[in-house]
Amino acid sequence: MNKLVRAAVVSAALSALTVFGAAAQTFTKPIRVIVPYPAGDLADTIGRLLSPKLKEALGQPIVIDNRPGASGLLGLQVALTGANDGHTFVLGQMGSMAVAPIINKQPFDVRDEFVPVAMTYTNYMLLVANPTLPAKTFPELLAYSKANPGKVRLATNGEGGFPHLAMELLRERSGLDFVHVPYKGSGQPVNDVIAGHVDITIAGFSSMYPQVQSGRLVPIALTGKARTNNAPAVPTLGETVRGYEALGWFGFFAPKNTPAASVNAFNAAVNAALKMPDIQQRADALGLDTSAGTPAQFGTVWREDYDKWAKLIRTLKLDAK
Repeated sequence: MNKLVRAAVVSAALSALTVFGAAAQTFTKPIRVIVPYPAGDLADTIGRLLSPKLKEALGQPIVIDNRPGASGLLGLQVALTGANDGHTFVLGQMGSMAVAPIINKQPFDVRDEFVPVAMTYTNYMLLVANPTLPAKTFPELLAYSKANPGKVRLATNGEGGFPHLAMELLRERSGLDFVHVPYKGSGQPVNDVIAGHVDITIAGFSSMYPQVQSGRLVPIALTGKARTNNAPAVPTLGETVRGYEALGWFGFFAPKNTPAASVNAFNAAVNAALKMPDIQQRADALGLDTSAGTPAQFGTVWREDYDKWAKLIRTLKLDAK
């Protein structure tokens, strides 16, 4: 073990011990983490990745409770109907906390009913094309789409999903011309781009890049803030379209009126876990960027993204469907 790794391990261990000392007075029974998605979903994977570290730091078992349904609404409702004693948290993502609430017109405002606790990761998407498409870069794709209006067919996992919204934002910011072809689910769009039935698609980097490495798809650009070490040759869309980015995120929330001591102790435990080398290594493999911070910082990201996507959703009139 080299000196840098050893120092990181020691620092993470000391942080965990500090958190445990504070949490021992705060958490007195198992901690319930509601995941509004099915087992195997990326949010579920993140919850199960972090839960052993949180158990060590907080001194209580972490119970992952999968409650999928209604684009995350079911899990949120379960959290709100439980005992508000500081032992219930929700592992949400941008889709369930800043997109679905606008499109699906939920019976409550998530911003009023939940408080941010700890942001964990951001993730980015990869825009790819069938190898036979003449365009191999985003500037080429942009020029090709404008020269051939209505010809570029974009496949996504559904109307109003984050991939669709990211591309509509790109259309708004760049003038990219495409015809949206929505699917139900994320598997078939990729298969149909590979088969040449549609031209381009966009989805999470970790799920798409293996197809790029095999030569079945051509990487156009990333939606993140910066290039990734996993694929340094692939540019970001922001390199062509100034200011553009479309990042997903994952993080913990709690029902309103959750004691501040519970929020702060859980936040500290999450931040300590995110620094641990084994956790960082696994996150890198999943195409996730660590994004630790305070509850207030997470709240700022949440509310800014809520407003950003709400404006686009209403412009597209997706909230009226």
